[in-house]
Amino acid sequence: MSPDLVVERPEGLYCPPGDFYIDPWRPVDRAVITHAHADHARTGHGHYLAAAVGAGVLRARLGAIDLQTLDYGEAIVHHGVRLSLHPAGHVLGSAQVRLEHEGRVWVVSGDYFVSGVGDGNSTCAPFEPVRCHCFVTESTFGLPIYRWRPQREVFADIDAWWRANAAAGRPSLLMGYSFGKAQRILAGVDASIGPIVVHGAVEPLNRAYREAGVALPPTRLVSEVNDKADFRTALVVAPPSVAGSVWSRRFADASDAFASGWMQLRGARRRRGVDRGFVLSDHADWPGLMQAIAATGCERVVVTHGYEAVLVRWLQQQGLQASSFKTEYGDDALDAAVEDSERGTS
Repeated sequence: MSPDLVVERPEGLYCPPGDFYIDPWRPVDRAVITHAHADHARTGHGHYLAAAVGAGVLRARLGAIDLQTLDYGEAIVHHGVRLSLHPAGHVLGSAQVRLEHEGRVWVVSGDYFVSGVGDGNSTCAPFEPVRCHCFVTESTFGLPIYRWRPQREVFADIDAWWRANAAAGRPSLLMGYSFGKAQRILAGVDASIGPIVVHGAVEPLNRAYREAGVALPPTRLVSEVNDKADFRTALVVAPPSVAGSVWSRRFADASDAFASGWMQLRGARRRRGVDRGFVLSDHADWPGLMQAIAATGCERVVVTHGYEAVLVRWLQQQGLQASSFKTEYGDDALDAAVEDSERGTS
């Protein structure tokens, strides 16, 4: 049996023939980054390789780094390993890493989102299935209960909530992660309902998205709102870290909501203590995971963060070789910490 193209090491997922890591969680010399969320993209590596379209976001989050970029589908050969990046549909710049060596092909998908027909995420390139022998997949929502409603229906609900609040003269505070979720919200809502105000951690990412050619509606920081009456009809987009903060108290009479795939869980909205929960995820649901795995034509699957044991058992029952990697991905606290560090008073 040929050696695996990706193995576990204390530093992260390692490609032995290529002598590089994919989304390592300890400092290494050469790191291939699937996307800029904090559990996948960390400081301290000597050299970074990532998708070109996500360079602005990556630099906005990591600062000055030695970064090499590839266009989607562009390939390089490193120590005999042919490496290319392919759209993952998760956030701006998210990529699957295709590795080819001595006739074997592995794909490390990072985090990914599989959209329905006509219902994609307009803020990034859609997921692109890549044929391979072994597919390394996340399992963030790897349970059959996770089945997303069409995105257009979720945004219709968000618009209706915002519109009703605006008619009542109440601000609408919608919380979602500052990178990815916030921009997806902005691109999906009906901006004609009222002004859109964003938290200081959100706006730098908005700029990176706009510079990459993603269309977002006009947004203002709180400090840029001269007439406080504007807040009464505004949609305020902010990271979850603002809940109960001094920053959020200026919207004391606001209706608040949280946008996340976790809102599908019974009791999640109650635990968050918000008025509304909108089920909006940037990860594949159960049908999406099944669709993505089948589309690769793979004979082997390695499952990472999420419901690994459930997905591995299911895949084995379907006749696939399946196992799991123990990783440090899926830690929302890391992105919350980044958002706190990015946090402004605006």
